[in-house]
Parts: sequence; structure tokens; C-alpha cells
Amino acid sequence: MKITILTGAGISAESGLGTFRSTDGLWAKYDLAKVATPEAFNRDPAMVHEFYNLRRKACIEAQPNPAHFALAELQRASPNVTIVTQNVDDLHERAGAKVLHMHGELMRARCVKCDRRWEAPVRMSAGDLCDCGAAARPDVVWFGESPYFIEEITHAVRGSDLFVVIGSSGKVYPAAGFVQIADKARVDTLEINLERNGQVFDRSIVGPATQTVPEWVRGLI
Repeated sequence: MKITILTGAGISAESGLGTFRSTDGLWAKYDLAKVATPEAFNRDPAMVHEFYNLRRKACIEAQPNPAHFALAELQRASPNVTIVTQNVDDLHERAGAKVLHMHGELMRARCVKCDRRWEAPVRMSAGDLCDCGAAARPDVVWFGESPYFIEEITHAVRGSDLFVVIGSSGKVYPAAGFVQIADKARVDTLEINLERNGQVFDRSIVGPATQTVPEWVRGLI
């Protein structure tokens, strides 16, 4: 069975990484327009780097949770499991999974001019430059930019027997449109979330990812 899984911030929340909507996390302390757009970086790269340095530090200190390990186990058990994530953390990889990061990777840097990418240092600054002499930025997809791997992800969703959304609000496009793509392709759909997100799925499992995902994976394996 071919399975495509999309994970969102909810799968990493139990590892201590807050979501956009959390009231006590980093996102609540910053104006997104000032830290998560290309215009913000051009205007004040030091502030943008400060924000992502804090996120990078939080990511390094966090650990994969049972949901991350369960998906890695499922992927090892089957060659036909594609994991896509909206998250920029590396918890899936540290759990042993291979993933497509549609919103980029916090632990990598990118040149604003030549698009070269490399492993980011723990702290980046406005003075960091690419070999070509242009500014270096976090390799994350900001508001107004196009997510990565969209064609590859869309192809995987359409060709699946099962499309699963885990820990995602389902309110941010283009990721929010994948369940519609699956539905049109007559792919079975499942959401695993703290609460139903309002989209039309064939099945829903409600509860914390650290409990529901391992149980679901055990049932498949």
C-alpha cells in the first residue's frame, strides 16, 4: 500500500516546539510581518536572524517524540511511505525518517542571490555571506514565497492508496489543498489531530500525536 503522510506543527508541539497559534511561544512574541517575509529580511536582517536563531536553539534542544519515531518505523517497514512535513525542524530526521520539507529547513542556510544552500551555523548574523558575496538567509519558506517540492508532493498524493494528515490545522495553502487532491483522485484519507480540522476526511483519529500515531502505526505493521 502506498501511503503519503503530511505532518504539521502539531506533531512537534509535544516535543516543546510551539505552533503559530500557541499563545506562549516564540511566534506570539514577534510580528510575523517583521520576521517571516522577504521584505522583512531586506529591511532588518538582524531582527530576522535573531528570531530564527532562537527557533534554531529551541530545535536543537528539542527531542523527537514517539510520533516521530513511529513514522520512521513505518517508513522502514514499507518502501512505499512518503513523509512530507510543513515543519522546518529536523525531528523527523533525528528519529530516522526521510522527509520532504515543503517549508524548508531551519538547520540550513540559503543565498539570497545564487540560491546555494548549506548547513547553517547555530547562530546566523546579518554579516553572514555566501561564497558569491550575497547575503545568507535561513533556508525557510517565508510568507509570499512558493513552498518546495509541490509537484513531487502532488504526484505522491495522487498516486497513493492512503493520504494521512497529522498535526496540521489544514488552513494554510497549498498544504490545505492536498486532501482535496486526494479526494478527487479517490484516495482514502485520514486525519490524526487533537481535534477535527473541518475538512472532509474519510476517517478521523482524535487525540495527542504521541499516543494516536504509534497506535495507528502498530495497527498497520
